[in-house]
Amino acid sequence: MSRLPAPENPIAPPDTIVEDEDQSKSSSLEIQQPAIQKRRGVTFVSSISKDEPEVTRRELWAYYLYYNGDNGVGPNGYSLTLFQLWATAAGYDPAQGPGSSCSASSECVLPWGNGVKAVASVVLVANGVSFAVMTLIFTTIGSAADYGSFGRWLLLVITCICWGAQFASVSLTSPSRWSAAMALYMIGFISYGATLVFYAALFPRLARNTPHSRALRARYEDGEIDREVYETEESLEKNRISNISTAHSNIGYIATLCLNLSLLIPLANNPKVNNYVIVLTNGYWVLTGIWWFIFQQPRPGPPLPKDEHYLTIGWKQQYKKLPYTFVYIFAFFLLADGLNTTGTLVSICQNDKFSFSFLQNTYLGLAQAITSTASTFGFWYIQKYWKISTKKMFIVTNVVTILIPLWGMIGIWTNTIGYHNVWEFWFYNVVFGIFQAPYYAFSQTMMAELTPPGFDNMFFGLFGLSNRASSMIGPNVIQAIINNTGNNWMGFPFLFALCAMASIVIWFGVDIEKGRRDAVAWANDIRESQEQ
Repeated sequence: MSRLPAPENPIAPPDTIVEDEDQSKSSSLEIQQPAIQKRRGVTFVSSISKDEPEVTRRELWAYYLYYNGDNGVGPNGYSLTLFQLWATAAGYDPAQGPGSSCSASSECVLPWGNGVKAVASVVLVANGVSFAVMTLIFTTIGSAADYGSFGRWLLLVITCICWGAQFASVSLTSPSRWSAAMALYMIGFISYGATLVFYAALFPRLARNTPHSRALRARYEDGEIDREVYETEESLEKNRISNISTAHSNIGYIATLCLNLSLLIPLANNPKVNNYVIVLTNGYWVLTGIWWFIFQQPRPGPPLPKDEHYLTIGWKQQYKKLPYTFVYIFAFFLLADGLNTTGTLVSICQNDKFSFSFLQNTYLGLAQAITSTASTFGFWYIQKYWKISTKKMFIVTNVVTILIPLWGMIGIWTNTIGYHNVWEFWFYNVVFGIFQAPYYAFSQTMMAELTPPGFDNMFFGLFGLSNRASSMIGPNVIQAIINNTGNNWMGFPFLFALCAMASIVIWFGVDIEKGRRDAVAWANDIRESQEQ
């Protein structure tokens, strides 16, 4: 096949710029060197360089292993259970007054300010504040991670903060320390969410620099394959890394939970067994996560522009000509808000049902992790075999996102179903595992598809705002509903409406193919118009 001539309005493959028509017939497309450009007083950055090292097998496995340990069992699971356990133990039944004990069938409140607040509401307040702090992080230093080696050190620092908060949980041994449990849960949850976002921002660059991606780019530049084939194959490479890393997270989830059984079963009557389990869980992450910081190859961005600061540059970025990217980010903000808050609310109901048992939660977590691992590989195989688009795979998994709060909403009118029975929590964890693990993988790949090449941390910071830090609306609304009604299930109708509305916007309002080309054209325009 002969070389393709430059189209009238060129849209180059990721990492490339288009030369003029005469040059395009005689020379290969080249990767732009790191560039800084000022337009209308706003600094932009492209951190792509043709000198970036090729991804090695050792580096890629180190990437997978970090995610294997960063599986959320501790900061997103056990820490929440321990916090809710001590808060409930410190609370009392408002019908009987201070000094009484809470039971699973009664409302439980804690002293809060000049009054009282339901324990479930306190948990949701902690989540809401945590998400607000994440928002501050992602909108300030998120974009700065594209400059120099700041992103590399940022991930290391927030990872160490999360590790420290988890190890400190060994001190939470009595109800009187419920406020300390709340603080450590929030610190661990905030830093955990930040690790996921800044770690996910690495995978588009890894995908661009695998041997397979480089070979594809060379074939495209030599005219051996057309643009559509190149885009499809590159998208599959992104999906490969995203799905395998997600599967490794679930494999780590399984390994961690099985490891924890070695403490939970023999030490079932030890009052400090929960604390020991969190320490063991965190130790596993340290053991698997440290290798990324050792084997990660340097791919620094350009230096921070003069007169700019890491804490403020994120507020100065402007984005235009990317309608599908921002429709997706906005809709996913609402969708993730609904899903994250739904997960928290179901966990509250689950903890009440199983009396805050770490052992029961471990068994349920194993059911979810095993099905998650199998389904992630299964969905990836289906996509690869039939070359199904990322968006179609996302829609299939996304349908269950809507059904989860719908099921809880039914529980308002009946105790037969609606997260009232033991079997339902087993069913929930299995179904969640089958569909939600691939959902996270495909949503992450969709963001990578819509991200301008070289602006990964900037846009994944926004994605983090719309994903991990999105639950600012849900927790605040739901905690107010629960506090006023005393019924946890009354929060599900709002969450169902939120998830349904956001899903419809993504299904019908986001064109991945056009959005991908808009993103590449936008990035190329920024590079081509740089100041000489």
